[in-house]
Order: sequence, then C-alpha cells, then structure tokens
Amino acid sequence: MALPRLAHSPGFRPLVAANSFVLAQTAYHYRPQYLRRSFVTSQSKREQENYNQRQDAPSKPPPPDDSYLPAGWEDSSQNITTFSQLPHRNFGHNQHIKINDDFKESLRQILWQFRAPIRYAFAYGSGVFSQSTSPKNTITTDLSPHPNPPKAVLEWQKNGAKIIDFIFGVSHTQHWHSLNLTQHPSHYSGLKHLPWRSAAISHIQDDFGAGVYFNPYITVNGTMIKYGVVNLSTLATDLTDWNTLYLAGRLQKPVKILRDDPRIRLANQVNLISALRTALLMLPERFTERTLYERIAGLSYLGDPRMTGVLGVGAAEDPGKVSNIVGAQLPNFRQLYVPLIENLPNVSFDDPRVPTGLRGWEKEDAIRIMGGREEVHEVLGGDKGLTLVQDMDPVKRGNMVRRLPKAFRRKLYFSYKKKFGVPGSAFDEVLEASEDETADAVRRREGGEFERRIAGEEDLSAIMAKCVQNTVSWPSSTQSIKGIFTGGLGRSWRYYSEKRAKGKGKAAPAATENAAKAKSE
Repeated sequence: MALPRLAHSPGFRPLVAANSFVLAQTAYHYRPQYLRRSFVTSQSKREQENYNQRQDAPSKPPPPDDSYLPAGWEDSSQNITTFSQLPHRNFGHNQHIKINDDFKESLRQILWQFRAPIRYAFAYGSGVFSQSTSPKNTITTDLSPHPNPPKAVLEWQKNGAKIIDFIFGVSHTQHWHSLNLTQHPSHYSGLKHLPWRSAAISHIQDDFGAGVYFNPYITVNGTMIKYGVVNLSTLATDLTDWNTLYLAGRLQKPVKILRDDPRIRLANQVNLISALRTALLMLPERFTERTLYERIAGLSYLGDPRMTGVLGVGAAEDPGKVSNIVGAQLPNFRQLYVPLIENLPNVSFDDPRVPTGLRGWEKEDAIRIMGGREEVHEVLGGDKGLTLVQDMDPVKRGNMVRRLPKAFRRKLYFSYKKKFGVPGSAFDEVLEASEDETADAVRRREGGEFERRIAGEEDLSAIMAKCVQNTVSWPSSTQSIKGIFTGGLGRSWRYYSEKRAKGKGKAAPAATENAAKAKSE
C-alpha cells in the first residue's frame, strides 16, 4: 500500500528525474575506452574540417574607406535605427569635421547640462568655425559674450569670441520641452506661461516656420549659446526632400557633430550629394573648388530674409558672408565633398596638384589646416583650391536632374512646364514617372527626355536659383517672425541688432556701450 501512495505523491517524479540524471552522468564518465576514442576522433575530424574550410575560404576584404559609396545607397530605407544598418561602418565619416579636442569636450559638456534626451546634436556658425581669413594673432576689440567660459573656448575663439550655436534633434517634441521647461524655465520666453505650455510650445515649433524652436542668449557652463530644437523626423525629411532647406542648408556647410544618429547620417549624406549635384548643374564645364563650394554654401542664403530684409527691415547679414565662410573653411568643405566628387561619374579633378594614389588626402589636409589652426592659405591649391571639370553630356546631366531632392525637383519641373508648353495630361505622366517609389518597388532614378531637355537649357542656373529662393523664402521668413515670440521681443531685437552691426562691419551698439563702460572703470 505504501508504494502506490508514494507514486502519487508530489515529490515522486522530481525524485526519479534527479536519480536518472545522476545515473546518466555516472555512466557517461565511466564509459568504455573504445567509446571515448571514437568520440574524440570524430570531434577532431570535425575540427580539422572546419579549420581547412577557413584556410581555403577567401580572406575577408578590408573595410571600405570613407569615400566608398555602394550602388543604390541613396535608395536605401531612411527608417534605420542602428549604425550597423548603414551601407558600411565608415559611411558618412566625411561629415565629422576635426576640431580641437579640448574645445570639442567643452561643447559636449554643454550638452550634458540638459536632462531632456538629445538624440542628435551639432554646433555650427562663427563660434565654432572661423568665418574670417585674418591671421591667428590678429587683435580684436570685440568683447566676449561669454560670462565665464572654459579655457578651451577662450583658446579656440581667441580671434574673436562669438556665441556658439547648437541644433538639438529630439524624438518627441512635447516630451522634450516638458522636461526642459522643468529644468531650465529661464531659457524660455513668455510662452512658458501659456496653459499646457509644453503642448503649446511644441505646436509652435512643429507647425510654424521650418519646424525649429530657438532659445537665444542662454548661458551654460559660463558659455553663451543659442540652441534650436527640431524633431528628428522633420530634420530627416528636410535633408532628403528639401522641403524648406532651413536645416539642410546649414548641414551643407561644415558643422561639428557632437551626437550622431544613423538615420540622420544617412539622410545628410543624401543632402550633401544633392547640394553637389545642384551646384554642378549651375556651373560651367570647368571651375575651381572655391567656386563650387561658394555655390553650395550660397544655396540656403537665396531668399533668406536675413540677407534681403523682411517686413521693411534691412538685411541683418553681411553680403560677403558666403565668400568669407568658404575662404576660411575651404579645407573643411573639401573634406565634406571630395569623397562625393570621387563617386560621381561626371565630375573629376583636372589639376596636377591633386595627390595621386592617396586615399583620404582631403581629410589629412583638413586636419592639418583646420584641426591645427594653421594658416588657411597653406591649403593645397591655394585660396581658390584645385580645378575640376564636369562632363556636359545631356544624358548624365539629365540623370542629375532626376536625382535632385523630391520637393525641389517638382518645383523645377513646374518651372519648365510652362516654358516647354507641356499640356496637363502629358505633365502628369512626367510627374508620375519621376516618383522615386511605387506601391511595390523603388524605382531606378534615371533621367528621361524631359530631364535631359531641362539639363540642356541655357537658363538652368537662373531657374534653379529661383527654385531655391522659392523653397527658402517662406519658411525662413516665418521662422524669423516666429523667433520674436520664441526668443522674446528683447532678445530678438538684440540678435537682429548685433547681426546687422556685424554685417555693416561695426561693433554692435550694446558691445560699444559696454566697452566704453569698461574703459571708464
């Protein structure tokens, strides 16, 4: 009677299983010798076969260099989430411009003062990259805007201290502003007193202007900064489609990326090669690097109210700003665009000074000049850079027209619709054929008869400039008006006054007054 009760007890089956496991392990360890030899022999054979396979297999190719762009990379999905999904591990390294390590660390420390999560960030403008070709030892009388900056900032900006501009890319706009309003309420204008303030501020950011919310004249770690907040989706779309060219235009010039994001890196590489194609379509057969980079840098300033004025208010920017930027940063422009030039089939260097058989020469030159803060005139090729030549074949230029950013390309097509007298039905077919994607596939972007005809027009440069101006003018104007509310009236007027005074080659009124006070004391 005891055995049936034991068989039905809760602990019977676990006990049997445990005893079986112990017996099996004992049998394995005390197995006969001939079984041991056969097992070891078969295992050794498998290991030897694996080793031979590894020896016979071709060696793994070295990782691609920075300039390598695989076929079809522009058509790859923009919705990537990890760097491993990029075409290769060095993809987009041309976007990372070298600056002084101590200064870079000071910029990164500023980011760490924000608890709200920043997914992508870059610093830009004259506070990061010089916009003057003056020698390093030039004495400037401008007063520093920084209350108590780190030594690295003082050293880097010793030719003239400037406010440092940032752009922060965030995943969720309202959540970010909610956290930042709690931590830094003083950064915001009177909009922080609105009901449901984070929702109101995110609505103003995303639905007006170019989708950026700026907080100017903010002191962080003793350094005066201005930072703009943008949703990552808004940023990625502008980089690939050129909806506004507001942020895409900034990233077409050298910036210092402080926090990277794989989706934005891919989108910005599309933006850079689009800017290169646009400039090439606006240039003759032969030209210099300086001419090319000035054309690229000038795209985002076409139609910008800061260059032309808005609402009857005069222009706030220096008319020679584009030339100054390229003249002082030619090596950095070279690092951005030479890898892309080397991958385009219709443009190449035609200059005996170009290093032959040396990969990455443009990056080494940029590091030598800009990273070491040496004199800019020492750059390879001199002030004008090297000479380039492009193939004016209508088929290749038609392909470039077809591969322009989506929103910008449609503006260009509509501009030529009336000139060519294309009827509505036929033009609808042109637009349908120019779509990059269908419901079930990604189309190969090759120009047709319409694109080749556009590429051969003598007024192409002027029409493209007009399309850029139409793209930039409205978002930039509304963004400037929005800045009055987001930055506050006082800070907005101060920003405009300083920009205008700088553009006229004068000291800002506030700086002049402060300098007089300092001398009297």
